[in-house]
Amino acid sequence: MNQAIRNSWVVALAMFVLVLGSLTYVQFFAAEELGDMTPYNSRGVYQDFGRDRGSILVEGVPVAESVPSDDEFKFQRVYNSPELYSHLTGYFSLAHGNTQLESAMNDYLAGTSNEQFYERLVQLFTGGQAQGASVELTIDPQLQQMAYDLIPDGQRGSIVMLDPKTGDILAMVSKPSYDTNRLAGHDTGVVTQNMDELLAVPGLSPYLNPATQSLLAPGSVFKLVVAAAGLESGNYDADSVIPNPQELPLPGTNIALPNFVNGACASRTEADLQFALEQSCNTVFAQMAWELGEGTLAEQAKLFGFDTSINIPTRVEASHFPTEQDQAQLALSSIGQGSVTATPLEVAMISSAIANNGVQMKPNLIRTVRASDLSVIEEPDPEVLNTSVSPETARQLTEWMVDVVERGTATSAQVPGYTVAGKTGTAEVEGRGDNAWFTGFAPADDPQVAIAVVMEDVDLATGAQLTTPSAQKLLEAVLNK
Repeated sequence: MNQAIRNSWVVALAMFVLVLGSLTYVQFFAAEELGDMTPYNSRGVYQDFGRDRGSILVEGVPVAESVPSDDEFKFQRVYNSPELYSHLTGYFSLAHGNTQLESAMNDYLAGTSNEQFYERLVQLFTGGQAQGASVELTIDPQLQQMAYDLIPDGQRGSIVMLDPKTGDILAMVSKPSYDTNRLAGHDTGVVTQNMDELLAVPGLSPYLNPATQSLLAPGSVFKLVVAAAGLESGNYDADSVIPNPQELPLPGTNIALPNFVNGACASRTEADLQFALEQSCNTVFAQMAWELGEGTLAEQAKLFGFDTSINIPTRVEASHFPTEQDQAQLALSSIGQGSVTATPLEVAMISSAIANNGVQMKPNLIRTVRASDLSVIEEPDPEVLNTSVSPETARQLTEWMVDVVERGTATSAQVPGYTVAGKTGTAEVEGRGDNAWFTGFAPADDPQVAIAVVMEDVDLATGAQLTTPSAQKLLEAVLNK
């Protein structure tokens, strides 16, 4: 009898080990492969929608959460203040899959990550419902709302704010926006119709976050990269004087590159870099580009983050500095025209690197990931992305950017009681209005925030009204907290 009992225990133990081993294999080794098959597996899709999915939080308040549903899926994904956060959260849709954070953080939110294995194991044996982890963002809700409100309805634009010392994203907004709840319903016919209506909105793609995936001509804010390359090369310093003609003939063409007509460039036939950056003199930077060469500029652009895709954890499209250019094309690239493209986040990253003594921190949206019992699963540490320039170059660029705000093209960015560093930019776009830019940081002597503002398809006057003054309000809000 004892032998029979022992044999039974051996069989039971073997079966338990077999089940546990199979579960471990599925959870740790086959999960990604099986997940890739989900679009072809209706049971998998339906099971995902039956989960108690974790919340996406901003200062403890859910901006995306799952609530009980009275239909076959048990839970309904709900987005709070959806237009304010739609480009960050993305959507979780039965008909259209998931995007942005709903996609990048899916394993945690769904409770299927490797880190949540033992929690799932407990639920397996207790018969309980597994819960997804919550994801807390680095976003400051007051800055997020203020930035969103500063972009007029009907205007296409983006604003990004970073902590230059950590890379934490404090605000990231774009318009036009949309209501993510329209894509989260369980009636696929209604959701598909809603998607068609959203895709018909000019300038809107529910699939993309414009602040991280829209590649725009950066205009004169790119002159910061050229100035940095000049200083880092050792061929230029604060005492360098460069010819400053009002028009510069472009080799191989019958056209000339003009200086910024509304600045004070015409007052000097020669200019040092302080004056050239302060007044945004195009011809000075074009000649610098010719002397430095395409390779030097491309390398400096890469050190600022160009031509490198990163995840924050959502994917950031790589900004681009072109190669194999002729002299005319290189001159246009030096002022952020031609084929140079940058995301709004990348422009904020340039200022952030200068603000942080030349060290560029990797941007990050995630503060913490917590399991359903509130234990911390993940808490990203600040991460260095690049050493973009030396501390000496960063200090010189900061000094010149302060001059831009104090007496140059960005005087409307001044904040009483503080020193602000900044740079404006205007990029001409064929067949459309301009891209108007401001980027900078404050306070200049101990930076707490870096910012990029872009308004697309605007005339010169409208761009000036919507960029630099908006940046001033946001910087002031941070500094006066």
